Amino acid sequence: MKKNGRRRAGDAAATSPNETLPREVLPIPDRLYQGVRPFSARDPSAKFPPIVPLRPPGGAPNILVILLDDVGFGASSAFGGVINTPTAERLASGGLRYNRFHTTALCSPTRAALLTGRNHHAVGFGGITEIATSSPGYTCMRPNHCAPVAEVLKLNGYSTAQFGKCHEVPVWETSPVGPFDRWPTGSGFEYFFGFVGGETNQYYPALYENTTPVEPDRTPEQGYHFMEDMTDRAIDWVRQQKALTPDKPFFCYFAPGATHAPHHVPKAWADKYKGRFDGGWDKLREDIFARQKKLGVIPKDAVLTPRPKEIPAWNEMPEKLRPVLARQMEVYAGFLEYADTHVGRLIDAVAKQDILEDTLVYYIIGDNGASAEGTLNGTFNEGLIFNEVMGVETPDFLIQRMDKFGTPEAYNHYAVGWAHAMDTPYQWTKQVASHYGGTRNGCIVHWPRGIQAKGEVRSQFTHVIDVAPTILEAAGLPQPMLVHGVQQTPMQGVSMDYSFDDAKAPERHQTQYFEMFGNRGIYHQGWTAVTRHRTPWEPQPLRSLEDDVWELYDTTKDWTQARDVAAELPDKLRELKQLFLIEAAKYYVLPLDDRGAERFNAEIAGRPELIQGDSQVLSGSMRRLSENSMLNIKNKSHSVTAEVEIPDGGANGVIVTQGGAFGGWCLFVRGGRLQYCYNYGGLSRSYVEADRVIPAGTHQVRMEFKYDGGGVGKGGDVTLYVDGKKVGRGRVEQTLAYTLSLDETADVGMELGSPVAEGFHNGDSRFTGRVKWVQLDKGREDFDHFLSPQERFRQAMARQ
Repeated sequence: MKKNGRRRAGDAAATSPNETLPREVLPIPDRLYQGVRPFSARDPSAKFPPIVPLRPPGGAPNILVILLDDVGFGASSAFGGVINTPTAERLASGGLRYNRFHTTALCSPTRAALLTGRNHHAVGFGGITEIATSSPGYTCMRPNHCAPVAEVLKLNGYSTAQFGKCHEVPVWETSPVGPFDRWPTGSGFEYFFGFVGGETNQYYPALYENTTPVEPDRTPEQGYHFMEDMTDRAIDWVRQQKALTPDKPFFCYFAPGATHAPHHVPKAWADKYKGRFDGGWDKLREDIFARQKKLGVIPKDAVLTPRPKEIPAWNEMPEKLRPVLARQMEVYAGFLEYADTHVGRLIDAVAKQDILEDTLVYYIIGDNGASAEGTLNGTFNEGLIFNEVMGVETPDFLIQRMDKFGTPEAYNHYAVGWAHAMDTPYQWTKQVASHYGGTRNGCIVHWPRGIQAKGEVRSQFTHVIDVAPTILEAAGLPQPMLVHGVQQTPMQGVSMDYSFDDAKAPERHQTQYFEMFGNRGIYHQGWTAVTRHRTPWEPQPLRSLEDDVWELYDTTKDWTQARDVAAELPDKLRELKQLFLIEAAKYYVLPLDDRGAERFNAEIAGRPELIQGDSQVLSGSMRRLSENSMLNIKNKSHSVTAEVEIPDGGANGVIVTQGGAFGGWCLFVRGGRLQYCYNYGGLSRSYVEADRVIPAGTHQVRMEFKYDGGGVGKGGDVTLYVDGKKVGRGRVEQTLAYTLSLDETADVGMELGSPVAEGFHNGDSRFTGRVKWVQLDKGREDFDHFLSPQERFRQAMARQ
């Protein structure tokens, strides 16, 4: 089959059994041999067809899908931004820019939609995994009747691998015991290297190879950065795949943590932008807007939408804070250019294999709009925001730490005003699914052997759910009816193939709903009806769902949603609001859920909790346990008990720790003495030290925390014990109320990642004795201050 001169899958002569395989049922059933089988293999009639490895139809291209994180439409130079992205520009000049490509306004939902070709609520991803509920559209459990495209490709003979971020694993399935059905290796990817969660420290990432935790091979001081590491891994995988099976196409999904917070980048990259943002975000929006018109990615008559009143003007910001704000943006810009440069390394590696011409590349510049989760002033430690620690990061606080932004000593995020500028020319930001600032992202498609057009813009309405059906059409593969015996829900996206060589082709994706946290909208044949229910940086919705105010835009004339015509066309607005309800009912959007804290409470939300009861026992070798894999001891009295062996000459190192340099706690031995550290959001560390050395031999050490009560985030008294005898006492004035860390883990016998307590560096946290076990208990008083064998047996039996 050929279309407009394009080489298409299936062009090869049908001489291989692969060309005639029935592919609507996956796995493809093996055929029983029906011929004659003589007694001896020496018989001349003992001739059998050769074994033919499974492959896709002839001409199926390699597929490389690149998805950046938290990049707005107006950030990349490929779409008129001022941040240099040479790889994106290079691919755009040899391919196509889609300037009406849309996402879901949030990361997990966009990724689930991308990989399945179905709407995010239809596959259970009405939100991120941390706020899953029992409502069908919000479970974050991809149903088996919606097989991901990686699984379809693998079962048709593709090699498959994922690198980078995976934020689609339900939080109660992120522990070392799985189940692993919804991890990348259970979702069609034969190989995975990356992190599981919404974000990671780029200098101290919590990494997995397939489902096994692995550690970086260098320290930050030795030049480690996750973006470089994952790119190296992807390049090695592509080279290996083509060296061993050159006739087998691959599907590589490359999803960096960049440019999600923390904005971590080597200083030299941030310094490239020194002074570039001193004029502020209002001027930056105007500059980007002019560049976008000149580049042709928006129409000449497009209107720059006004800055919302909720976002302060640049000249309203404190003058002494402005250098800090400018540095935040310099760091972000350097981070994006750094990420794009490493994407370029991967593209170069594909080109050196002489396969770039026949590789379908999707470069999606952002899984949602730019993030407004950094507050109006920006933040040095994003974790403080999620713990509602307010009023600490004053202008003076930020000024004192300005030079540390982007380094391992920071966990930084830029101010809301920069996010709005990165979404130029549209209204609003990430999370705001009602407006294009939250959902419109730049998308580049590059496939020299499959697309004749070069350097052109495509303006048909497209959506992230259109990527999977496009991939299958390019590969000459049908959407399967059955996968692993389960009848499949058809993909809800529309292949973009029709637009590849026809800029004027009528758009085929004519209706699309949007919803996130109650912010919602509907697109239909050029019209959009939208309503903004809440603002990302405000804890409460603006109003009740029933009282939300709807806006109406004719985007055939109003590209940027700048002129609300709801008052002029009430009938049209009524029609679209009704259409939204129809689509919402069809795809499990209802009931709308605008709850906040309630969705973080597993019991209220109705999702499983991995750890049950009031006690948890860890073995001495357990590592890299996510916060959802640990007993929740926040905001309550608790104890941590461990049995340790102390060698002759004493011990040093970590017994057990949870969190990292930006929040957490640690029980450790230093100089032979038991110590406890509580790290309050990187702002302060409270230490309690024993008054004597632990002698050689086997001992039980214990920390008891008596919580003050009276609300969340309060302090408490700390007491240390060795073999039931008090050896130390101290005080922690404040604790983190909601999360210890967004990405750091818990470890026994050593500390992986950044250090909770000062003084541990370069792997010297390993306990020099032996940790036999650790037990966490919450909400109970043990006046013996010692766990007897009988007590431990009773608790173990109670958990059976």
